[in-house]
Amino acid sequence: MALTKKMLAFLLMATLVGVSLGAVHKVGDSAGWTTLGNIDYNQWASSKNFHVGDTIVFEYNNQFHNVKQVTFQDFQSCNGASPIATFTSGSDSITLKRPGHYYFLCGVPGHCEAGQTLDIMVTPASLRPSASPLSAPNYSSSPSSSGSASSPAPLPNPYQSNASSLQVLSVWPALISLAIFVIGFAY
Repeated sequence: MALTKKMLAFLLMATLVGVSLGAVHKVGDSAGWTTLGNIDYNQWASSKNFHVGDTIVFEYNNQFHNVKQVTFQDFQSCNGASPIATFTSGSDSITLKRPGHYYFLCGVPGHCEAGQTLDIMVTPASLRPSASPLSAPNYSSSPSSSGSASSPAPLPNPYQSNASSLQVLSVWPALISLAIFVIGFAY
């Protein structure tokens, strides 16, 4: 009987962890990050919902492309000279850690002007089911020497209130209380 309660507690905790994991979005879907095919990355992004904890994956031929996270001003002017971070592996995985806008472009001359840019709006995390961590692709990357070892923070959106991030914080006490209750019940 005690073993069954422990198993139930474990399964509930695993479910709660699965709910809090973010989705994985491959930029450009099957086309990836490229200048070929006239891909409209902003149209691609507008069909997605990005939340804190989600991961975006840039897949591309690193002999011809790169990924630079830039400021809004540099995004508007296609200036990749002073990026927040530069990624060059060809399979770059970036976890979205804060709400707000993230701006990306390819730093190869002419590629940004040709439309190889991405502006995404990230909203606070939600309690939605996501892909199982066992079935999610294992993407890994690290930024080049001009980037940092962890995912850089996006620039704040001047039009977004910080109040929305408080909604995420209010969910965690309830989840922690539920977990403590279940574990306590199991013993």
